[in-house]
Amino acid sequence: MAERLSARAFLALVADDSTFAELPYPARDCGPDGPLAWEGYDVSRARAAERTGEQESVVCGTASVAGTRAVLIAFEFGFLGGSLGQRTGDRLEAAYTHAREQRLPVVPLVATGGSRMQEGMLALTQLQRVARQSALTREAGLAQISVLRDPTTGGGWATLGAGADVILALPGAQVGFAGSRVRPPDADPAAYTAEAQVAAGSADAVVPVAELRETLGMWLRLLTSPASEAPVPAALGAGDLPGSGWEAVRRARSPRRPRARAYLDAYFTHRTAIGGDRCGGTDPDGMLCGFGAHEGRTVAYAAQTGAATRPAGYRTAARLIRLADRLGIPVLTLVDTPGAANDAEAERQGAGAAIAEVFAAVAAARTPVTTLVIGEGGSGGALALAAQGSTWATPDSYFSVIAPEMAAAILKRPPTRAESTADQLRIRPQDLVELGVVRGVVGATPPPPLG
Repeated sequence: MAERLSARAFLALVADDSTFAELPYPARDCGPDGPLAWEGYDVSRARAAERTGEQESVVCGTASVAGTRAVLIAFEFGFLGGSLGQRTGDRLEAAYTHAREQRLPVVPLVATGGSRMQEGMLALTQLQRVARQSALTREAGLAQISVLRDPTTGGGWATLGAGADVILALPGAQVGFAGSRVRPPDADPAAYTAEAQVAAGSADAVVPVAELRETLGMWLRLLTSPASEAPVPAALGAGDLPGSGWEAVRRARSPRRPRARAYLDAYFTHRTAIGGDRCGGTDPDGMLCGFGAHEGRTVAYAAQTGAATRPAGYRTAARLIRLADRLGIPVLTLVDTPGAANDAEAERQGAGAAIAEVFAAVAAARTPVTTLVIGEGGSGGALALAAQGSTWATPDSYFSVIAPEMAAAILKRPPTRAESTADQLRIRPQDLVELGVVRGVVGATPPPPLG
């Protein structure tokens, strides 16, 4: 189980020294024993206040985190289990409103068991208030980064936690919609952990307490310091252009060719990844997504790794592009896949719909999207990541409507005709420039004319 710190102890751990300033809170008179006149409720609240030194289950204020200002919302689990009631909703609404007025990101530091029983449905409806405030903040183009402490369950997880743009969690924290007292008796407790949520793509990373301020500060800097555009990366492989279509295929498939990680390492001084599609899936072997610093400003990236991309990879890329667009951060996409995964499990996971999400995200993006084809460009599974009018290629890449071998098979040609079919498809980088599919070949010697 993760260590349970008080709200103010956790704020001291996250905020830079002497920078936290608590916000004023709205006053609300709920009457004796609250809105339901729940017998003993006032006594319970008084006892919680005496024990914790707080008057409610959240402490809200502004602070710098590793140099970046933000609105921090810290839950006090010792106050009635960090539960949400009407006064909690008042404080949360005020905090989000202040964030929008001051153009600050919001960081909920969540530790809650859910809605407050003693206020009944009026407590549950606070989730609607929180969801609206989060949505307004999202529409305002401000980042939200949640930190999941122990426990994060119920409506607090389903709004402040899971509704954030980036979700970090403490090791061993209990995280799940169902708390420990309401789960089925045969439930596997491992499924309700921070680690399980990251593995399922429902959270981005587990961060040790000792590294939290630095990690959170890095995320805040990245999500609030956008570049104006994503410059085209330099080519890292061969500079000479392929002589034939089949040579282009062989070079793109060579295990010695630079892959996405090499390009990302060369492009960014530092970067950090988002994990998962928020739908229960991850594709770490097929798609790398995240944000990084390029020449001191932030660029988002979605990079195929050379493997067949799975539905979760496409959904993660779509999530990345939509988030970057909302925050005004330019996007770099690296195309490198023989194609989308087409096995039965990929179809059951919604491969077509997932690819459609990426096509739509790229097409709708208002922020600049730059694409570099660094290896194989296999059909629609590759094209989905390519920005129309802003796609470039390296000399050791190709782009094709379908793999030459598959094209030959569809045309009822023998396998020996795959090489000549590759030439007919005109898939070389210089062919793509001539056809107007890509704008240019990066690092080519000599370079072909621009498309």
